[in-house]
Amino acid sequence: MIVGFGFTKLSAEKNEKAKGKIDINNNVTIKDVQEDSFSLGKDKQQNVLRFVFEFTSKYEPSVGVVLIEGELLYLEESKKVKEITASWKKDKKLPKELMAGLLNTILSKCNVQALILSQEINLPPPIPLPKVQMAAPDKNYIG
Repeated sequence: MIVGFGFTKLSAEKNEKAKGKIDINNNVTIKDVQEDSFSLGKDKQQNVLRFVFEFTSKYEPSVGVVLIEGELLYLEESKKVKEITASWKKDKKLPKELMAGLLNTILSKCNVQALILSQEINLPPPIPLPKVQMAAPDKNYIG
């Protein structure tokens, strides 16, 4: 269960004017996994995982970049915490069932923040936004 989320670094950089076709590549990377403690009421819980992540939106060819770093706290059973941290230290891998939820949470929060940052420095939005399309009226409609 996710019990905490926060940004540690927000950065947006515009190198040159956007012209022509721009490719936007979004990427999320888990940089580190650590066992941590978390206070819940009077007791300190030892079964918390701290995931350090990095989200980037690169605008190619070298138009700009949005960089977001942060941490996500995940509450889990002590045994599972030990297994996950051991697996991470050994081969930098996480269980697939855990990754899906983590990445979806990180993406949902970072995409919104990246959208705000890109707007502040006049870069195109890093995610496709919905557009209104006017449909031609149906000529056979009788109403």
